[in-house]
Amino acid sequence: MKWFLRVVVALVVFYGAFNYAYTEMRYLGGGIWLVILPLIAETCLVAIFVSEARGFKLHPMAYVGGFIGAILGLVIGSLLGYVLLRIEGGIFLFILINSFFAYLGYTIGLAWGREIGMLPLFRQKAGSGEGMKTKILDTSVIIDGRISDICDCGFVEGTLIAPQFILNELQHIADSSDPLKRARGRRGLDILNKLQKSPNVQIEITELDFPKIKEVDSKLIALARDIGADILTNDFNLNKIAQIQGVNVLNINQLANAVKPIVLPGESMNVTIARQGKERGQGVAYLDDGTMVVVEQGENLLNQNADVVVTSILQTPAGRMIFAAPKNHVS
Repeated sequence: MKWFLRVVVALVVFYGAFNYAYTEMRYLGGGIWLVILPLIAETCLVAIFVSEARGFKLHPMAYVGGFIGAILGLVIGSLLGYVLLRIEGGIFLFILINSFFAYLGYTIGLAWGREIGMLPLFRQKAGSGEGMKTKILDTSVIIDGRISDICDCGFVEGTLIAPQFILNELQHIADSSDPLKRARGRRGLDILNKLQKSPNVQIEITELDFPKIKEVDSKLIALARDIGADILTNDFNLNKIAQIQGVNVLNINQLANAVKPIVLPGESMNVTIARQGKERGQGVAYLDDGTMVVVEQGENLLNQNADVVVTSILQTPAGRMIFAAPKNHVS
């Protein structure tokens, strides 16, 4: 439907432009068509850009490529359809041929411009700051949602790339028959829309794909290596695989762990024992940031506030665990 609407818009614009030129300027001869083609192309491209934007920002090189492609398409279409102007009613076929080649050239030029825009040379010039690396969004980090708040705080700036195959995966999740998956997919699409409105980042869609690679994670790594970008994710396995292949990964979970308050053995804190621990006699509490506190001999204090003393800290890939004991049990 979107493709159809774009063609209709192009046809309407072309008809008006050519009809005016044919009525008012035909006395100048057939060669006038090649003179006014660039002006008609600009009018057509304005209409196509409106339907092409779809709420996402495109790299400037994509528009440059689309403009050049549309001009070349118009020239080719005019040369092929020039003879039609000499027959009765040929103007309509001429418009149809030019519209087809203009849109074909625009589509090809747009894809070409996007690929050129992904090159490091143009990427550095188009970024929000010198030396700022492009970052590719993973499905997990989009659905997670914390990336939006991080961008709003200004800790992530520059250009964020959402590959088309990631958008396809999000759309597939959003159309799932499972209510939980469907809600997660729709949340991811909402997060993308929110990121698009952030003044600190620019969202770009790339159609670069790797048909021979089936797994989405492998596609992300291949794309990151090709354009020299980092990957934004909270997927632990993707993090490890990407690092092995020399691709830098920015893990949201690692960032969350890094900004958690630091506690040291011997410090005191007041916690609420929320449940029993795995081991006999243990109680489990949680800090405001979600950090788990395992309280030895805390089972009898279930659902009570207790003053505890930190005995040790365990750092795991999943986060930080704090081991403590009731204050009156520490000598």
